[in-house]
Amino acid sequence: MLSKGALAVAVSAIVVEAIDNGLARTPQMGWNNWNSFGCDVSEHLLLDHAKLITEYGLQDLGYEYVVLDDCWSDGRDSKGKLIADKKKFPRGMAAVADDLHSQGFLFGMYSSAGELTCARYAGSLDHEMDDAQSFADWGVDYLKYDNCYHMGRFGTPLISFERFNKMAEALKATGKNIFYSLCNWGEDYSYSWAASIGNSWRIFGDIYDSFARPDDLCSCNDPANPACIAPGTHCSVLAIINRVVPYIDRGLPGGWNDLDMLEVGHGGQTEEEYRAHFTIWAALKAPLLLGTDLRKWSGSDLAIVTNPAVIAINQDPRGRAVQRIRRNFNVPKDEWGVGETHIWSGPLANGDQILVFLNFANEDLDMGATLEEIFLTNGVGGTAPQNKQDWAVHDLWGKTGGAMSNEDAQSILDANSAEGRKQKLQKLGWYNSTELSYAEGLKREDPRLFGERVDTIKSGGRLDVRVPRHAGKAFRLRSLSGEKIKQKSHLKKDEL
Repeated sequence: MLSKGALAVAVSAIVVEAIDNGLARTPQMGWNNWNSFGCDVSEHLLLDHAKLITEYGLQDLGYEYVVLDDCWSDGRDSKGKLIADKKKFPRGMAAVADDLHSQGFLFGMYSSAGELTCARYAGSLDHEMDDAQSFADWGVDYLKYDNCYHMGRFGTPLISFERFNKMAEALKATGKNIFYSLCNWGEDYSYSWAASIGNSWRIFGDIYDSFARPDDLCSCNDPANPACIAPGTHCSVLAIINRVVPYIDRGLPGGWNDLDMLEVGHGGQTEEEYRAHFTIWAALKAPLLLGTDLRKWSGSDLAIVTNPAVIAINQDPRGRAVQRIRRNFNVPKDEWGVGETHIWSGPLANGDQILVFLNFANEDLDMGATLEEIFLTNGVGGTAPQNKQDWAVHDLWGKTGGAMSNEDAQSILDANSAEGRKQKLQKLGWYNSTELSYAEGLKREDPRLFGERVDTIKSGGRLDVRVPRHAGKAFRLRSLSGEKIKQKSHLKKDEL
């Protein structure tokens, strides 16, 4: 086992410049089949969901990747090349990619940096060049690369880096620019090296459909212990965000901390919990990958994941995640002994600030933050110049903001034709990021991206809100002084 000093040397030895392949300038958005369907996959499943992603207005909002997860292959041929399961994909993968591309989507596929995938299909370990070329030949745009059955090739940052870098080099050698999503669960300090070779990297174990419930399968509960080697599964929203706290500065344009897929729509959480889950994923600049059966959605599910004011936070061109500025355990606990509150804050490209209150306690609570706290990274002790300004407070989930109502969302789900859904979206004046990017929409002050103005914080003042049990409140703060102060960053380099 390496000493702390030797481990630090090993980590620092492999930290190089971040990948620069022109991809992932903002976190990726899309849909992945695994959390709902597991191995029950087929080309019809992918294409049917792609159709719904378009009809529900999700594609217009930036959900562009359709990602096929595990269980798609039927082993290797006599030449060692991966082959697709002909029963599930009778026309082959290239045909699926062509169909998705013709609809304006990007096609994602899955493999593992092991001899087997997590579902025990053929993995890519020691087959990197052949498999990367197959993916390129099939027209794949995105590779999710898992970490199962790695034959013991882990235990130090360098060993894991080299194993995942083999696929990075193989993808590069194909000449096709493929988004590389590492799924090694944060093992071996991946936050310190994954940005060198990948566009996103998982930082912890697999999510499950719980807001705060602890589970023994998610065994690493101490976020201050990056050496934990058993991240596991059944990790709640709370467990995952507590884990990423020390590493939020590692996500930058080009590469992002991946907190795993969104659980909105599975049914195990309340509407308030799902709204808070979606909000903090967006604010932490995590990939927004839907993981549910879109055919079973409720109006509230669709309304949550289509809020353009929240998505604009995630897709903000500055690419800076919120950081936690306060955590409080002195709150009522639930039956599992869980209870805490968080306040998160972070800068946006146009000088605005995002502020998020999260209540994991067992009852409704009053929460608040001063400007001194909100702009802590710009100067401690109230020295931040923003503390002397007045700020307009915009509720990202306000009724007159950009969010769709549950009733309008349900009417879209209930429409019996694609044309009917299109007409309803047009009537709502739905945001289309393919026509007007979030960056340009923010420059033009498009009101759909800013939420509802609800309050003002005077110079040196504070914002106080009531946050329901297991819920969140999110606000965009906008300076009223007319002066845009360049905000400091929690990163060593303020801009890339």
